[in-house]
Amino acid sequence: MKSAARYLLLLSLPLYVADQVTKWLVLQHINPGEVIPVIPGILNFVQVHNTGAAFGMLKDSNTFFLLFGLLALVVLAILAGRGAFSSPLSRMASALLVSGIFGNLTDRLLHGFVVDFLDVILPWYGHWPAFNIADSCICVAAALFLLEGFLPGKSGASTKTLPAE
Repeated sequence: MKSAARYLLLLSLPLYVADQVTKWLVLQHINPGEVIPVIPGILNFVQVHNTGAAFGMLKDSNTFFLLFGLLALVVLAILAGRGAFSSPLSRMASALLVSGIFGNLTDRLLHGFVVDFLDVILPWYGHWPAFNIADSCICVAAALFLLEGFLPGKSGASTKTLPAE
């Protein structure tokens, strides 16, 4: 089995399933506006219907995000076909990204909004905007792609050494 396909099966699929199962549980057991403390003062479970993007940006833009998500998946497939994800780190990042995009696309198709349910309270900020497993996958993927760009031997990072004095 090709390495990229293995990452998709072993990483993307279980995370996608976990994302969808947790969202289904939230829709079944938590009412909108209800707050269930998990770790008081740090983590709550809530039910938030997000029709926009992170931090509530572009609210009520469900169609735009459906099209953007589909376009992102097509671009990822083209890049994968061209061998753009040749390192283990980039394969992991792309698998996380696929999982996150599929998770939120599924919500938009089924419900017309994304189900967010993790409410984290940061001491210096307060309530961080609610998010879900798919959002976490997308954020971790972005961080991994950035990290890879800074690793030695990558096209964005310098591998030159300074001459000895």
